[in-house]
Parts: sequence; C-alpha cells; structure tokens
Amino acid sequence: QVQLVESGGGLVQAGGSLRLSCAASRRSISSYAMGWFRQAPGKEREFVATISWSGGFTYYADSVKGRFTISRDNAKNTVYLQMNSLKPEDTAVYYCAARGQAGAAMRDYEYDYWGQGTQVTVSS
Repeated sequence: QVQLVESGGGLVQAGGSLRLSCAASRRSISSYAMGWFRQAPGKEREFVATISWSGGFTYYADSVKGRFTISRDNAKNTVYLQMNSLKPEDTAVYYCAARGQAGAAMRDYEYDYWGQGTQVTVSS
C-alpha cells in the first residue's frame, strides 16, 4: 500500500508559478510510474503529466506542454510538478497518483493509488 500526500498548492496570479510535491510513504515508489491529474469544478478529472519509474520518459497534456514539468526524486520518494506561466484555466484540485507498473500512463484507471489532492487557484 502506498500513501501519497500532495502539497504546494495555493493562490497565484496569472503568469505566476507553483511547485507541487507528492510525498509517498509506507512503500518506495522507485519502481512505480507516477502521474498528475486535475479536476476543476463541474468537470471530469483530466490527465496532466506522467513520468516513468526512472524519470527517463515524461508525457504531458497538450494544455500544459511547455509550461509544466514533472520530475521525481526516488531517493526522497517524492514526485514534483513545476507549473509556470499559470493561467486561470489551470485552476483545479491537483491529484498525484502512483501506478504499480514501471511504464507511464495517461488514463486514471491505470493508476492504483491516489493522494487527497491540493487546490490550485489562478486569479486573472
């Protein structure tokens, strides 16, 4: 069982930056692919970014490509999402997820463990 706790969310003006962290406990995530998803009010949860177990492969949703960067530090059992040039449409609850396989994935049903989420609000 993997427990995930997100942090780093908050209120930021458009054009600003935030870095989200996802700290894992109870088990090492070094062999797990990881992902970030988000859910805005009234909308379905959507894929944001994913990273393979080694960090050698990353993939992003078109809406965040070039602005967001996913990374991981397996020694710290932590995954990050650096978000730059934030837009009001990035406002959502952001969730970290762990997949019990090494390969990255973009669909939420491919992930086995989820954090509780952290709110990101971007003001215009």
